Amino acid sequence: MDLRYGINPGQAATAVPVTAGKWPVRVVNGEPSFTNLLDALNAWQLVREASQALGKPAATSFKHVSPAGAAVAGPVDEVMASLYGVDGSRVGELTSAYLRARDADPKSSYGDFAAVSHPVDLELADVLAGLVCDGIIAPGYEPGTVERLSAKKKGRFLVMEIDQAFVPPREEAREVFGVRLSQERPRSSEAALEQVTGDVLPDEAVEDLRLGMAVLRYTQSNSVCYVRGGMTIGIGAGQQSRVDCTRLAGAKADIWWLRRHPAVRELAFGEEVRRQDRINWQVRWCEGDLTAEELQRLKHDLARPAGPAGPAEAFGQREEAQGLDWRTEWLRGLERVAFVSDGALPFRDNVDHAHRHGVRFIAESGGSVRSDEVAAACREYGISLARTGVRLFHH
Repeated sequence: MDLRYGINPGQAATAVPVTAGKWPVRVVNGEPSFTNLLDALNAWQLVREASQALGKPAATSFKHVSPAGAAVAGPVDEVMASLYGVDGSRVGELTSAYLRARDADPKSSYGDFAAVSHPVDLELADVLAGLVCDGIIAPGYEPGTVERLSAKKKGRFLVMEIDQAFVPPREEAREVFGVRLSQERPRSSEAALEQVTGDVLPDEAVEDLRLGMAVLRYTQSNSVCYVRGGMTIGIGAGQQSRVDCTRLAGAKADIWWLRRHPAVRELAFGEEVRRQDRINWQVRWCEGDLTAEELQRLKHDLARPAGPAGPAEAFGQREEAQGLDWRTEWLRGLERVAFVSDGALPFRDNVDHAHRHGVRFIAESGGSVRSDEVAAACREYGISLARTGVRLFHH
């Protein structure tokens, strides 16, 4: 298969099946690039594993070979429903899984690659048709959905179908600078959760931890994720320091929660302001470090000045506009969050930071020389810690 280009435009690229004639995927519409295939094949493995582990439809929103978000089917709250123009009380399971996956980090999901564990239905196709999304991989497509999706991006929207019966070879390989590396394929992220500290893990916490393990299996390491109610709310990927991942993902979890504050939901934008621009403004407002220039542009995009500090103060002094007090108070309501690490937590600082973002449950592989200090920190905060004995690195 000739690809549109490699990792970057200008790089010629091709793809061939490991076993001649046995493709795990077929292109239904569009022309994939090298990165599109990496996203599609990793994203499919994630949703398949998550769906099998939790017994629910699963979806993920992939960007740059890592998930921006992932979720299983569940409630679509008013924030998501209003943002994407759906009736949250009537949305189907597969659509709910994707909207929940995309809502974890909607700024990063702009131009994502979607994957779902079940055949695409017309409801999901209609939702995708209205979003900036580059492609989707699924195990099938209901009648009419391919035609609906193929109209996106002037006919260039990538539609790929996975063969659910395909069994990959036991060994995988890659070539780097004239060296061919091969290894056994990683085992499933399904693993025992051996509890070390805290109260017995409730069923919902076990499900969140298992979802987090499936997510991190296909996230560029180092990686951690925060999970709540069957959806990721913050993913940190590809950092050299694990605590940097913890802080980055924790900041995203805070933004997810702050976007649910009435003051953010009541920001009234002009009709001409696009959905993604509204999302980006909401995120920047929640981050609380708007520049003077940004404040002026935000004022222009609002149909009426609004904000936690009140209309008049919202565009006066920066501190009032940022509304630091309401953030601190609202974040106290973020609780019962699960936290998963793809490797051992090397220091207690990861627990210290995770606790700041409402974490009550942690799963990690264990085996660090400071594992006792990590467990002690969990006891100090009343966090239930479980060890898996399985490392989930992905490169």
